[in-house]
Formats: sequence, C-alpha cells, structure tokens
Amino acid sequence: MDSNDDEAVKAGPPRPGPGIAGLSLPYQIVAAVALAVVGLVACVHVGMVFLHVAPSNTVTKNQGKTIDAWIYPEFEQNWKLFAPNPLQQNIAVQVRAEVESSGGSTTTTGWIDLTAQDGRAVQGNPLPSHVDQNELRRGWDFFVGAHDNKNRPNGLRGRLSESYVRRIVMLRLESHDLGGPVKRMQVRSVTTAVESPRWSQEKVDTRPSYRVCPWWTVSAEDLPGGAGNGRTEAGE
Repeated sequence: MDSNDDEAVKAGPPRPGPGIAGLSLPYQIVAAVALAVVGLVACVHVGMVFLHVAPSNTVTKNQGKTIDAWIYPEFEQNWKLFAPNPLQQNIAVQVRAEVESSGGSTTTTGWIDLTAQDGRAVQGNPLPSHVDQNELRRGWDFFVGAHDNKNRPNGLRGRLSESYVRRIVMLRLESHDLGGPVKRMQVRSVTTAVESPRWSQEKVDTRPSYRVCPWWTVSAEDLPGGAGNGRTEAGE
C-alpha cells in the first residue's frame, strides 16, 4: 500500500455536505417538498394581503369573499397601502346607567367616559394590555360599521355587535360603585376633530358631535360571565 492509500485510510469516508445535500435521498425529497409548500403558502399570503389593501379592482370584486375568508380575522389590515388616511378625530365612548337602589327607587348616573379610563390605563405604561388599547375601541368600530345612522342593525352582524358592546360596557361598569344593579344603560360616542396645527391654513370645526344609542335593558347575557353566572336582570 503506497502513501496515498495510507492518507485515504486515515481521512475516512467523505463527510456529508451541508444543508439538504447532507441528507439521504428520501429526506432530500421530503425537505424539498416542505420548502416548496412553505414558499407557496408565503406567496399566496403576500398576494392575499396585497389584494386586501389594494384599491378596488377586477380581482377583488370577483374574489372578494375568498380574500376576506383568508384575511379575517387573524390577518386583518387596518391601513390602506395606496391611500394612507391618519385618524383625525378623537372618539370617546361613554355610558350612563339606570340603577335600582336597595329601596326600589331608580336613579340615573351621569355620563361615564370609558375611553378616558382606557387612556389613563395606557398612559405611562410601557406594556399596556391589549384590552385597554383595543377592546372598547374595536368593539365600537364594529358596532358603528354594523348599524346605520339611526342605530338600526344590519342583520345578524349588527345584533352581534350590539351584544358585544353591551357586554364590554357591563364589564367596565362592574368596577364602579353605582349603588345598586344596573337596570338599563345608554351608550353614546363623542367625536371631536383634531385641531389643525398653527402653521396650517385649514379650518376645522372642533365642536363635538354625538351618536346616541337608545336605552338598552340589561339582561343576564350582558353581565360578566353571561347567562351562566345565574344572575337575573336585576343583578341578584
């Protein structure tokens, strides 16, 4: 055996290459198929998001339901790719309640600013909760989008949004000492335009506008925990 053979014996069998090349043929096929599937899903997702935020076009008109089914609710986008429109209004959600006292009489509270409470919870908090930031705001957006200007629900989605808002409000009122159980509640929003900067010539009407809902009778389903908590409309 010559010296070259001795060196080959010492070196041992060749080492497998890095990455997929180091796998056996069956595993190489499996890895390649997996990568292809991941790449295809990623491309489809990017395409769906692009169509969701793009201006209305032939594809979105014909395939709108398919796009929405892919996007909602996990990948919802709240911005527009080609027409950004920053919010130029402050919207506060407020509630007042009819409360039954221990003597059986009914009193009405003043307007309680729920949005201001969320603002105080978020301000100065480096890690604000998702509930304080979005629950009430998104719930009210859901309600407004599912009702007409006279607060009439647009089908099942409208009734669902009302139920959602009622539960949020009752959950927030639970932290207030109102002197008794809530019999009825009324919700309103106060919208105020953001004042223009000093250097701008734009004239903005900063007077508040109101959207007032009718009085809602509180039911067991509106209470924290829903109907399963065993409490009646009177809060017993």
